[in-house]
Amino acid sequence: MVVITKRKGESKDSFFRKFTKAFIEEDIVTTLRKKMFYRKPSLVRKEEEKEKIKNRYKKFRTRRI
Repeated sequence: MVVITKRKGESKDSFFRKFTKAFIEEDIVTTLRKKMFYRKPSLVRKEEEKEKIKNRYKKFRTRRI
């Protein structure tokens, strides 16, 4: 849950920016999109394996530089 308090003299724009930043940091949008549709467990495993391979490649690539 995102809770933002408005300070005295704070503009609407800065308040909205703080809210947007907190909303993104909480990862609300991505979790909502993940829960919108059912994904078969086999697809979830495949996606996780792809992420692991991707992360291994990034780790290897940063070492060599």
